[in-house]
Amino acid sequence: MAPVEATNGARPGNRDRSSALADLDARVESCRRCPRLVAWREEVARAPRASFAGEPYWARPLPGFGDPCARLLVVGLAPAAHGGNRTGRMFTGDRSGDFLIAALHRAGFANQPTSTAADDGLELWDTYVTAPVRCAPPANRPEPDERSRCAPYLAEELGLLADVRVVLALGAFALDSLWSQPAIHERGARAGRERKPRFSHGAEAQLAPLRPGGTPRTLVCSYHPSQRNVFTGLLTPEMLDDLLARIRTLLG
Repeated sequence: MAPVEATNGARPGNRDRSSALADLDARVESCRRCPRLVAWREEVARAPRASFAGEPYWARPLPGFGDPCARLLVVGLAPAAHGGNRTGRMFTGDRSGDFLIAALHRAGFANQPTSTAADDGLELWDTYVTAPVRCAPPANRPEPDERSRCAPYLAEELGLLADVRVVLALGAFALDSLWSQPAIHERGARAGRERKPRFSHGAEAQLAPLRPGGTPRTLVCSYHPSQRNVFTGLLTPEMLDDLLARIRTLLG
């Protein structure tokens, strides 16, 4: 099973970018840099939940997916053991994905409200989804050295996705991972070059353009749509809808 990249189709001028992203995807999918994560993702596939018994598992690292010319970049944490690690696509086949994709659909960033399988027809419009860690970690907790080994992949994506104007960080881990990136941190926020914004739902930071003379970017924070956050009401559909409406305003 190969993961299907959800996209809104080719646009003029994105052929080279799509090719570069495809090359990055191939390198991500073959990565074995983190022994603990390799062992965990493969063990999950060997002993799946009863509800997924008999299903093939992707059990490899996951690339990002979406529109190569996206103006919105959504950054999560890592694939879910029985979600993306099973389906081959991030935020697919688990409750976090159900919550996020439904919200993106309501906001006009996705063609359908569900994300159940890598070949389910999902298309993302003007949006690209990725994560700082590409393998499912035990207890959803990557170790610092694992994030560091994965960081070059995110750095490469940030450089290739040159049209991004808004970066949505889902959770404090995503914010920390983004702020450690040269494309974010070294250029820094226009106000307070070395100051990372304090994480809270709705927090924003204005970022310098990716390239001199380029379009300024905005970093927006949200609680992660984890099962715990949703079940406890820390993150509600209305909260994410309001944030995506704000992002629509930022995009113009």
